Amino acid sequence: MKKISTLIIALIALTGFNACSSDDDVVFIAQPDPEGISFENTFSSEYVLTTSTAENTVERFVWNEIDLEVPTNINYDVLGSTSQDMTDPVLLGSTAGTNLAVKVQQLLNLAEDAGLDNDPATEAPNTGTFYVQVVATAGTAGEMVHASEIQPINVVIPETTGEEEETFTNFFLVGDVTAAGWEPDNNNTPLFRDGENENLFHFTGRFNGSGESEGFKLLETLGAWQPQWGLDNGNLSNSTILGGDPSAFPVDANGYYSFTMNIDDMTYSFEPYDASGAVTYDAIGIVGPAQAGGWDADTDLTQSEFDPHIWFANDVELSDGEMKFRANDAWTASWGDTTFPSGQGANSDDPNIVAEGGIYDVWFNDITGRYILIPQAEE
Repeated sequence: MKKISTLIIALIALTGFNACSSDDDVVFIAQPDPEGISFENTFSSEYVLTTSTAENTVERFVWNEIDLEVPTNINYDVLGSTSQDMTDPVLLGSTAGTNLAVKVQQLLNLAEDAGLDNDPATEAPNTGTFYVQVVATAGTAGEMVHASEIQPINVVIPETTGEEEETFTNFFLVGDVTAAGWEPDNNNTPLFRDGENENLFHFTGRFNGSGESEGFKLLETLGAWQPQWGLDNGNLSNSTILGGDPSAFPVDANGYYSFTMNIDDMTYSFEPYDASGAVTYDAIGIVGPAQAGGWDADTDLTQSEFDPHIWFANDVELSDGEMKFRANDAWTASWGDTTFPSGQGANSDDPNIVAEGGIYDVWFNDITGRYILIPQAEE
């Protein structure tokens, strides 16, 4: 009996071992997605590349998610090439998501490989066509399962014989809780770009929210509804990514709030702000040799009727030189910083702002000491 019992136990153990081995050997076979993969963002007719905007996002490539009908990791690679058949492609980025921001510098690198430059004294062209493609790979081995059609993109490197003019992205508030309402060209209040990080934006001020209000969105260009920024299921997004309009940032009550947005990592915060202790000034202006009055007379700003802590002046002509913001034509309260055209003063023996000559819309926030000067075209 003892021998029989031992044999039975051994047989059960062997059967269990074989069953486990069979489970581990199950192979899932990925099925190609009949829809394939393709870009869904709208491509510009041409992309302008400058070294001064090298760290800016030149395009956010967006594509559809594929379904292989098996539980496996899917990765997406965005490839770029100077040749139409994608010979020797360059990896522009890799993600498990369905969109990827590509910076100007990455296309400038391709431009260098293609022999483009911005020097009018050379025979090298300053325009060209690159090609991009998104490739989906599956599993730990990274086997390619889908590749999009090859998309041409036209690039221009503006020729210049002098120093490039630096350009920045701007954002303007629009919505029924803002001073401009839903008008896209109504002297809309801008966000204040960080003086040290051009991808970081701030705004502290009043929002006239209520349970019946829709909220606010952000526009990049006054008078143009696209591209617009807002929310997609609670996450920061824009119309380029979505292929449609995002929803508004909700504001449930009238009051002061602090809003920050980082367009590099696509994050934002929106929190109530206690402005009860903020000083309300009678006047704020620009003073210094960058404006007509020098250090003796100010160029006055206009106080917002919607928010008394926001000040602005349109089409202000400045020359190369120093300037500061100050309150009530006196030096009791003044603000400056080392950065231009945006920054933040603290009313504490701040340095003078070194301005560059031009025509600007000027905005100042006396709660935060933040300022931004937005270049305007000369007539």
